[in-house]
Amino acid sequence: MTATPGAAAERPKVAFYWCASCGGCEETVVDLHEAILDVVAAVDIVFWPVALDFKRRDVEALPDGAVAVTFLNGAIRTTEHEEMAHLLRRKSQLLVAFGACAQMGGIPGLANLWTREAIFDTVYAHTPSTENPQHVAPQRSCHEDGRTVSLPGFFDTVRSLEQIVSVDYTIPGCPPTPQLLADAVHAVLSGTLPPRGSVLAPDRAMCDTCPRRDTRPAEMLVGEFHRPHEILIDEDKCLLAQGLLCMGPATRGGCDSRCIKGNMPCTGCFGPTSRVRDFGAKASSAIASVLDATAEPEIDRQLDALADPMGTFYRYSLPASLIARKRMAGQGK
Repeated sequence: MTATPGAAAERPKVAFYWCASCGGCEETVVDLHEAILDVVAAVDIVFWPVALDFKRRDVEALPDGAVAVTFLNGAIRTTEHEEMAHLLRRKSQLLVAFGACAQMGGIPGLANLWTREAIFDTVYAHTPSTENPQHVAPQRSCHEDGRTVSLPGFFDTVRSLEQIVSVDYTIPGCPPTPQLLADAVHAVLSGTLPPRGSVLAPDRAMCDTCPRRDTRPAEMLVGEFHRPHEILIDEDKCLLAQGLLCMGPATRGGCDSRCIKGNMPCTGCFGPTSRVRDFGAKASSAIASVLDATAEPEIDRQLDALADPMGTFYRYSLPASLIARKRMAGQGK
């Protein structure tokens, strides 16, 4: 993609960058379809290494504040991620945490339940398909035949973007919807952004906009929880009322109810509303409030049906939560 000389000088410069994530947020950009042509015509994309041939030195050569807005997705897992977050923060007028991983740490953040050493030991020594009798693991630097190869450092703790640098806006989701991205770009171009620090999605719970909200019982009581594969899911009835772990009561809306329309419960990827400090605590409280049980043995029986409480309630938000990570012996504070 090469602009006509001088044609891009007056267009706002925009950057996209990918840290620790799956790549789904990058797909959101592509999923703009024809509308991406309007974006390309309106802005000058100066950094998007997943799609265009840009290098780190191209960003370093820009004056500080030259980039109008950077959309950075992914959690901060390595030293390279941290360095790029600081670099792009310095070069950008606006920095947007793009997607659940940048916003809250995301699914990569569940690695905070283990140490770096435990993760390396599992991945490079003990997976069924791994043959590594010497337990060789990645090193920061390797010298061989007079040559040196360097790798980024791998932090012990996964962090959200805002735990590293200041963030101006957040677009939630795993991944965000193309509409939210298009709305954000339009707001930047038109100068109609809300106050800094805002999440660029409706500040209402998912249940308020759920297409099945009218089937939610006035008094919600659940006597048995099920995993989606264990029952035939009614396509019209409230999923929580069917005993499925739906995070709708604790989750910000704005996703167009895509999981619900696919007949699957909300998993909480849009994170909390502005009135919630800890998403996992809010979600677990919401589920506990609908248990149809008062005796301790019955409560324990129902909760035992939750196969993975941490992965359910803190699936996207562990690094940004009050818990942040599991503390191991010898890790200190």
